[in-house]
Amino acid sequence: MNLLSIGRSGIRTPYISMGTWAIGGGTWWGENDDAVSVRTIEEAVALGIRWFDTAPVYGIGHSEEVLGKALRGRRSEVILSTKCGLEWDYETPCFHKVMEGKNVYRDLSPQGIRKSLENSLLRLGTDYIDILYTHWQTPDPALYPLEETVATLMSLKKEGKIRAVGASNVTPEIIRSYCRYGQLDVIQEKYSILDPHIARDLVPVCRELGVSVQAYSPLEQGLLTGKVTADTILSPEDIRNKNHYWQQENRKYVLRLLDDWKPLTEKYSCSLANLIICFTAASMKELNILCGARRPEQIRDNAKALTLEIEPADLLSMQKQANALQSILIQGGSDHD
Repeated sequence: MNLLSIGRSGIRTPYISMGTWAIGGGTWWGENDDAVSVRTIEEAVALGIRWFDTAPVYGIGHSEEVLGKALRGRRSEVILSTKCGLEWDYETPCFHKVMEGKNVYRDLSPQGIRKSLENSLLRLGTDYIDILYTHWQTPDPALYPLEETVATLMSLKKEGKIRAVGASNVTPEIIRSYCRYGQLDVIQEKYSILDPHIARDLVPVCRELGVSVQAYSPLEQGLLTGKVTADTILSPEDIRNKNHYWQQENRKYVLRLLDDWKPLTEKYSCSLANLIICFTAASMKELNILCGARRPEQIRDNAKALTLEIEPADLLSMQKQANALQSILIQGGSDHD
């Protein structure tokens, strides 16, 4: 199995990783059976997935707790990433938003980062994190100077508390600043065949500076799995209502493209999700694909993409069709983590 390098950290991993936001449950995703979540994570390890991503705010600590329980005794077999910078135990001058009924604040101060990490280590049942992301960046650099944030992350690395530094929700200038003050190994950003904006905005800077890219929401919250129809109705509380690609005027174009690609699933004996994951990875060199799952059958299907190879001619044809679709989709914003 081909392995990707994560920045200059020395960490290597298969190109598919597992996201655990959904297993945190709560109002965003609905309640989960933790025993099923544990079996899903165990299944992922058995299928060759090694990188598991979480964050303190996913379920207000619950995702980390479930992940730690599932990986007990298997820590050396996996790569763990979590995040820092969002807190709900205390108030800061930088309000983020309400999550699970709690006021969540941004805090990328040295003491805030260290407190967040220590809490994550306890919930995950480990003494180190492979990759620590800053979850959201500071809107006011004067409040939490990036130089101090990066210095703290580099100190944690020297102390052996973390192995690599990541950042999410960034701009090209923020990426450059991380690299100027220390080392940035990877960014985590939204990327899909419907929403490829980071390829234009962020990827050139990452390639210049040796920063890897991990893409979340590659299946657009299930829209690209082939299991959604024009008649699929979301409940008023469903977070996918905020995803503009799910809107009827966009959905019809997306479903039309997926119908055109169904013969390829027969050719390669794969599901549409397998096809999309593999195609998305092929659209950008050295791209890690973060796929969420909370049931064993979901992770089994995602993992099949690890062994799928699409012929160059088919990749070229798919890219042309995807480009054409992007040009007609109504653009807008969607909620993310």
